[in-house]
Amino acid sequence: MRRRWALLAVRNVESRYQGRVTVLRGLSLTVQEGQLAVVLGSNGAGKTTLLRTISGLIPDQPEKGVIEFEGKRLNGLDPEDIAALGIAHVLEGRGVFPELTVMENLLLGAYRRRDAAGVRQDLEWVFSLFPRLKERSRQLAGLLSGGEQQMLAIGRALLGRPRLLLLDEPSVGLAPKLVSEIFQVLKEINRQGTTMLLVEQNARVALEAADYGFVLEAGRIVLEGTAEQLKANENVQEMYLGVQKETSVKGYRRWKPKRRWA
Repeated sequence: MRRRWALLAVRNVESRYQGRVTVLRGLSLTVQEGQLAVVLGSNGAGKTTLLRTISGLIPDQPEKGVIEFEGKRLNGLDPEDIAALGIAHVLEGRGVFPELTVMENLLLGAYRRRDAAGVRQDLEWVFSLFPRLKERSRQLAGLLSGGEQQMLAIGRALLGRPRLLLLDEPSVGLAPKLVSEIFQVLKEINRQGTTMLLVEQNARVALEAADYGFVLEAGRIVLEGTAEQLKANENVQEMYLGVQKETSVKGYRRWKPKRRWA
């Protein structure tokens, strides 16, 4: 088995949203090189704040704690500098530029690169992953369907050749067939070497794709383990997978403190 090492380390991080409300409270997690890791949690648990804190999109955050990428401290760096280190962030809502063509949107992802041949090669790779983007390469991005815009946002991020890809709710607003299609592509991207950390409310499809997962509650990681271990956990089954138990645990406030499986 290929040996993995810590690509991203988040240790005891506290982060405020818009400088007012503390959302992350002593949060710690580690993403290993080569993993496809997922963070599960209800609305307001802090999933989006976590990704935005990692990528530097919340000014002056984290307030406490340390975030490291490949051993380099990210605290205090601008989003552009964090992106230059090899972290790409696909925002919830896709964030495509509607008045630019699909091709123009994609090439924006490679604006730092000077290797034209490499960009062309990666562009063909993105088109092989998402053939519809090639078919619509001259079409305005604003005319794409929601699923096609999600493909475009992911493809644009890949043109930057990230070491770590952050994805915020990639299934939001998409039909089940498109969700399945996009997650199959994410698995293929990961298989080809890109480490991923995604937050997702569709726990079933996320755990099918991921190999490791975290459960986030009120700004803290309360449970973590392999995807198979989380799928077998009764609390995860009840809260996220819709599996009913004869004797249910009332509320997930009764979960024990974070448990780490060997």
